[in-house]
Amino acid sequence: MNQLLERLQEKLQKRKQEGNFRILKPQSCLVDFSSNDYLGLARNSILQKNIENTLTQLPQPHLGATGSRLLSGTHPYVLDLEAFLAQIFQAEACLVFNSGYQLNTAILATIPQKNDIILCDELLHASLREGKHLSLAQSHYFRHSDLEDLEKKLQKAQEKPHTNIFVVVESVYSMDGDIAPLHEIIRLCKQYEAYLIVDEAHSTGIYGRQGEGYCIAQNLHQDIFARIYTFGKAIGGHGACIAGSKILIDYLINFARAFIYTTALPLHSYVHIRQAFEYIAENAYLQENLYQKITFFRTSLRNLSHTSILLKESYTPIQILKIGGNERTKLFAQKLQEAGFDVRPVLSPTVKAGQEIIRVCLHAFNAEKEIAELCQNILILAKEM
Repeated sequence: MNQLLERLQEKLQKRKQEGNFRILKPQSCLVDFSSNDYLGLARNSILQKNIENTLTQLPQPHLGATGSRLLSGTHPYVLDLEAFLAQIFQAEACLVFNSGYQLNTAILATIPQKNDIILCDELLHASLREGKHLSLAQSHYFRHSDLEDLEKKLQKAQEKPHTNIFVVVESVYSMDGDIAPLHEIIRLCKQYEAYLIVDEAHSTGIYGRQGEGYCIAQNLHQDIFARIYTFGKAIGGHGACIAGSKILIDYLINFARAFIYTTALPLHSYVHIRQAFEYIAENAYLQENLYQKITFFRTSLRNLSHTSILLKESYTPIQILKIGGNERTKLFAQKLQEAGFDVRPVLSPTVKAGQEIIRVCLHAFNAEKEIAELCQNILILAKEM
């Protein structure tokens, strides 16, 4: 036992020496530029009242689900919600999972089989990487949004007979804030008969009149095998769903272990999901306000190009300041926190060494004054470091 603890302690000590030791901290009272609550729905009092009113009208409002979806965890409201989501996401069917992480691991662990090949963008979220590791299929990474590299790997994969090829990307990447070249990726998938899986985690809620995400907003959804939507970011709640064919959904219900063997979400979470989408559809100003803030932020930092700090190109709520170096990035974030702004450094090994960043998340509720003050502090620090 002591040997095991010593080994664990050695690994923890190494992480401390490398400057990337993680600890849990309570939510701060600083100005929020770090959460994924892009539309402010997690703190919206009107939405909260709508959820509470709906819950009081439902039969059997248990505090917990009381079992898995295949046992006692499928309240009639859940089936209505999945039909509602299928309409929003313009799919034959939808299936709700407890989280995006659970769903992402489930689809890659369940759908690709032993002789299949998975081609993943190198900046995929850790949950999809985990699913890839759990899969029996072969897997390879292609350079981030590099169409030439993707095509080379598609060509090589196609040489193997009787193989299904899966291409896995995100629509909006969580660590760069950039958007995948989906039009071109879809063209390549059609050419090489590959099945495309798109994680819409960071586009759910912020694109489309009903918050239906980037793929539908760009009218690309019909050419995608499976789309994944999460509800813990712009929707402000919890859970996720997959949208696709009814055959796909039925297969996951029958074979996805992460779905079958886990207790379902509480009813409150399902009500939150539906009420949030209805609220978005009735309040288009939320998205408009968010994108005005993004434009204001980038305009305010137009002079940052004269410094050693790089503002990556992104027109999503995720804005990236490339600092470089764990200690330098932590110091930059610390100075901004001391000035009253809740921003967080993203360090290696989460990102590649030398590519350390500060991830600034913009929200519809951030006042222009707050954004202007944040940008002023960034410009001052960038000249000093």
